[in-house]
Amino acid sequence: MWDVDYTLLRGGGVASTAWRAAFCELTGLIWRETPVFGGRTDMDICAEVFATHGVTDCTPERFFLRYVAEVRRTQHLFAEQGSLMPGVRDVVARLGGHPGVVQTLVTGNVPEVAAAKVAAFDLGGAFDAEVGGYGTDDHVRATLVKRSLERAEAKYGERFQAVVIGDTVHDVTAALANGAYAVAVATGSTKMAELVLAGAHAVLPDLSDVEATVRILTES
Repeated sequence: MWDVDYTLLRGGGVASTAWRAAFCELTGLIWRETPVFGGRTDMDICAEVFATHGVTDCTPERFFLRYVAEVRRTQHLFAEQGSLMPGVRDVVARLGGHPGVVQTLVTGNVPEVAAAKVAAFDLGGAFDAEVGGYGTDDHVRATLVKRSLERAEAKYGERFQAVVIGDTVHDVTAALANGAYAVAVATGSTKMAELVLAGAHAVLPDLSDVEATVRILTES
């Protein structure tokens, strides 16, 4: 279960720019304050943004439609302004050839935005998006892991040992809440020590050591 932002890739601010543009266009309001996006679900962020700006006549679903349209309009910028994190392409490729491994996305992004981000770096085919967990599933990140595991077991008809890879304390605590193995990478703004203290089973500076990373992910 891969987190997207600052775990797989850096989006270069494209999504946050699209978020602001969609919000201002839809509500006619001036953007006042940018929330902390890292590790949170889009449902949770949307609730905060609405409250901060006093919005009471718009639903998250209506906003997400406009937001997704704005992301699709500018999605070419992900590859131009962003980048993959070190080792990601090789690790994902190696896991793709490993028997018994199903890779998916568990991310605070809405599904369409998550898909646009990974597709920008030609990684869309590596993940079974049908069994992912997304920011439209719930406000609470732990529920995303739960939903993903339920979808995977329903689709494949077998039990899975969930492994969550993320860069924030939110990813770690969501994994632990579901009995999943938590692998944290310090490629975002969270320091390795914080990820260790959060209870991650393994903490890596990044994924550049492909052999070690694949071993950790497949032997957990």
